[in-house]
Amino acid sequence: CLIIYSKGKTPRRNFPRKASNTDKDPVGVYCRIRPLGAENEECCVEMISSSTIQLHPPDGLKANRNGEFKETQYSFKKVFGIKTTQMELFEEVAKPLIDDLIHSKNGLLFTYGVTGSGKTFTMTGSPGEGGLLPRSLDMVFNSIGPFQAKRFVFKPDEKNGMEIQNQVDALLDRQKRDSQPIVPKTPSSRQRADPEFGDMISSEEACKCDNVDEDCCFSVFVSYIEIYNNYIYDLLEDAPYDPIRPRPPQSKILREDQNHNMYVAGCTEVEVKSTEEAFEVFWKGQKKRRIANTQLNRESSRSHSVFVIKLAQAPLDADGDHILQDKSQVNVSQLCLVDLAGSERTSRTKAEGSRLREAGNINQSLMTLRTCMEVLRENQMYGTNKMVPYRDSKITHLFKNYFDGEGKVRMIVCVNPKADDYEETMLVMRFAEMTQEVEVARPVDRPICFLAAGRRHRNQAFKDELSRRLEERGGPISGTVHDPVLLNQLVESLPQLPPCELVDPSDDQTLSRLIEVLEKRHCARQLITEQFNKTANKLKSMLQQFDGQLGARETFLHDQQSKLSEKEKVIIGQKTEIERLEKKSKMLEYKIDVLQKTTDMYEHDKRSLQQELETREQRLQRELSERRRMEQRMQCMVTDAKLKWEKECERQVNAKQLEMQNKLWVKDEKLKQLKAIVIESKAPERPPRERDRSMAQKRTPSPLSTALPVHPMHRRSHSAGGEKWVDHKPTSNLELDTVMQPIIPNAVKVSTPNEKALSKCNMYVLRHQELASDGEIETKLFKGNVFKTRAGGQAVHFTDVETLRQECPTASSRKRRSGSAERPVQTDDIENRVRF
Repeated sequence: CLIIYSKGKTPRRNFPRKASNTDKDPVGVYCRIRPLGAENEECCVEMISSSTIQLHPPDGLKANRNGEFKETQYSFKKVFGIKTTQMELFEEVAKPLIDDLIHSKNGLLFTYGVTGSGKTFTMTGSPGEGGLLPRSLDMVFNSIGPFQAKRFVFKPDEKNGMEIQNQVDALLDRQKRDSQPIVPKTPSSRQRADPEFGDMISSEEACKCDNVDEDCCFSVFVSYIEIYNNYIYDLLEDAPYDPIRPRPPQSKILREDQNHNMYVAGCTEVEVKSTEEAFEVFWKGQKKRRIANTQLNRESSRSHSVFVIKLAQAPLDADGDHILQDKSQVNVSQLCLVDLAGSERTSRTKAEGSRLREAGNINQSLMTLRTCMEVLRENQMYGTNKMVPYRDSKITHLFKNYFDGEGKVRMIVCVNPKADDYEETMLVMRFAEMTQEVEVARPVDRPICFLAAGRRHRNQAFKDELSRRLEERGGPISGTVHDPVLLNQLVESLPQLPPCELVDPSDDQTLSRLIEVLEKRHCARQLITEQFNKTANKLKSMLQQFDGQLGARETFLHDQQSKLSEKEKVIIGQKTEIERLEKKSKMLEYKIDVLQKTTDMYEHDKRSLQQELETREQRLQRELSERRRMEQRMQCMVTDAKLKWEKECERQVNAKQLEMQNKLWVKDEKLKQLKAIVIESKAPERPPRERDRSMAQKRTPSPLSTALPVHPMHRRSHSAGGEKWVDHKPTSNLELDTVMQPIIPNAVKVSTPNEKALSKCNMYVLRHQELASDGEIETKLFKGNVFKTRAGGQAVHFTDVETLRQECPTASSRKRRSGSAERPVQTDDIENRVRF
């Protein structure tokens, strides 16, 4: 088979998928309160019940907006007071994780809190008060002590897995280790002696797990690392010490194994066989851990430490004598004990230089842990699928598998009740309360070996019986007979031996009787052998038949198991679908609540805006009504003033005109008298003719006469002919009370032109009214010819426009007379007037 991959691409490996499990457990969060350093210190934490604490704001702290701080309560799975012993804490928190470790399940336990809250004491302890770590080691070895494998039978494969070696390879590795020279170790700056394990835990406090599988062999491997400034260092690495040029420790990297679990590549894993040896290895790494003296803690941890207890177990073979040489049957479980560095404020610790950088990295990694918890909680509660930022920090990247369902997670929140740590403690409490809402998938049980149980016990009983019989007989015993009763019956069924004592050398009867008895015994032995062979063959055939039946039953059982696994897959798929639908339902309910709140808010805004709109509309209506009334009042006032001034102007104009006419008549009379005198003195007087008298009467107006207004005469329209007309008069035209009106005979009068009226006529006229420049209404007559179009319709072609105007004669006479008053008096007018 030839497989060709494209250039530049790495073929993807098919990793085994993890079994999905819908059962989830919340993260177990516990709280431990340490005692105060001095009796006169102010306390801000109060234990209300076994699961609740209350924070009191200290005196002198800046108040909130309302002027006072509210007391807050926080609930945990269990709260341990200041009188809680290390043993009680271990029994409640760590012992269930050790039981899971022995039953091939992983676990993660870490301590969290501000600096100086007792995290390291809770994890490590002190002489006479051993912490969780030494007690966990003691319980592991007390439980698996009789069932441990020899050294190097289990061997790490440097890929986060285990290999099984046979007895010869394991013996060679033990000899090789014993022959290696001792590597010079780096000298330690601490001069105090290492504490002994016997000083940590008393024999009365020892505990063990009862349900240990006796048909398995176990081996314990421990490793110890620290995460300093977001770099991983191996605390158990034996690097050669060079006094001239000391080399700094090399950091390690994280890798992912074939099961997608994270591990530290190249980390030292030490196989230990006792609690004392394991605690010695731990203290060896503890001396390399970075600690420093700060303003808040004399021995403040400057890094996160991770102590890993890895337990490898494999079943015994069918005989119960040796480990089954099958790597797939090896189960590896681990318990990680994490001592997180405490969060701190540089304003209080007065850190500078490298200490300031350490504090910044510690706070940053703890902030990343909080962010991961918040994203996990949001994804689980609201059904979202946000990416959890595990890779932002080494501590979260290393333990991301535990939050994905690789084991149980437990957290101990350590609290210092002094008032100076109130603000930091409140932040820790909020994070702890939020962490309790994160759910972790329950670990899946590992597959069980299908060999018969009790193999180790039967093998040990057989060895004990064999050694006892060897001691009684002084030699090997036939493997075909094991029961003394059957052995006695077999011996009694054989012919008894005659006396074999020879007294006379010529005695032939004794030997003959002995030979005869021996021959009979030989025949009986042959018969027994034949019967044994028949029985063995029969038993063998029965065993083969039983093996066939067993194979058939195993096949049937395998088929049933495959069907059961398919059913389980269907059930798991249905459970997954139900969980997805539940999450979707929760998300939809959450969205519905948000939309309902938004709708209520919008409804409230709508009502308020409607009320405001109604108020503004009422105000606007009132203003409009006031404005109309004001306009009407002003219009009435303007009309009255206009009429008043028009009458006044007309009166003054008439008076002035009468005065000017009177003056002109007086001058005319004087001129007439003067002319008469002149004429009488030069020529004879002739009688005036009748025509001259009439002309004089026409030209000389009476000073008391007033001109009456005469309506102008409108001429008749030239449109009155013999044609058929369409008279289009819009409804908006006004009726004029004039004497002359355009009259068109035989016309079809319409207010709106239509095709029916146009089809009956051949002429069309439109009456249009508009306001002229002098304020009078002007009527225009638009005339045109009606003709048919190609489409069968009617069209009008305009050919002429007639204009009808109405003028007031008083206005023109005023202008004429005012203009004549300004012109000089002509002699002809004087002569005519004189003649008159």
